[in-house]
Amino acid sequence: MDELAAAGIQDPKLSESYLECKRLNSLHGKTYYLATLLLPKSKRPFVHALYGFARYADEIVDDLDSKLSPEEKRLELERWSHQLLQDIKAGRSDDHIGRALVDTVNRFSIPIAYFEAFLHSMAMDLDVREYESFDALLEYVYGSAAVIGLQMVPILGTLKGREKEALAAAEKLGIAFQLANFIRDVGEDLERGRVYLPLDELKRFGVDREMLEQRILTPQIIEALKFQIQRVRDLQRAANEGISLLSPESRPCIEAASELYCGIVDEVERIDFQVFERRAKTSTWRRLSVALPAWLRAVKAR
Repeated sequence: MDELAAAGIQDPKLSESYLECKRLNSLHGKTYYLATLLLPKSKRPFVHALYGFARYADEIVDDLDSKLSPEEKRLELERWSHQLLQDIKAGRSDDHIGRALVDTVNRFSIPIAYFEAFLHSMAMDLDVREYESFDALLEYVYGSAAVIGLQMVPILGTLKGREKEALAAAEKLGIAFQLANFIRDVGEDLERGRVYLPLDELKRFGVDREMLEQRILTPQIIEALKFQIQRVRDLQRAANEGISLLSPESRPCIEAASELYCGIVDEVERIDFQVFERRAKTSTWRRLSVALPAWLRAVKAR
């Protein structure tokens, strides 16, 4: 509750919404949640609100335990998306997640276009099972990940006159995070009937969807994964230059998030690219080795 007090959130129903978003973040986004703890308390609830919104929409689409049919999921996503966008336009919401989200949008003047793009990508997951090219994939990735970084920038704060550059860097970092997840989750995504690695790029290495679905790690698949990993690292390198444009008290959080999220590809290499048999995970030791120095920098910045 001290975070809510620091953020100036007092209304009981609004507080409940923020707490629910925080619960979703702590339960499902452990790395993201750890990075959020590096922010000043006054900023954390608003980041939780963004996560809660994204997680709830994702749960509608991808909850493997759901008893809803694909068509029922589509209708539920359409209903919830329409209502939430209307709430953002109206400036108020009665939804258990929407209350915190709309309050955050109002406080920081976050463009509604970011949320429209995110919900569009969630709807794509109900229909699109593969992407022919990286350009085609980017339509999905922009909405599912890049806009998350863009939503964050007003909350994190930037140096005076540098917001435009910070937004460009945040977009690249969001894309890098998502691409790292795609590499780690090749096997898991196949279970959902999806392939997020561009088919034309796979073809360069002699890989097609049928080969992936056999779930046998081949030299061709390893080379294809190495190509994708290099793209993540290139994007991270380009995006990291923009972290210095953020407000000093926000930088340690994003530095840690960058290292841990993009570090997923290091873990894929560490398990010898066995993406069909194992799920690459950042070790507790690595999390601590990143989080402790970042925490010291965060305390100093405050």
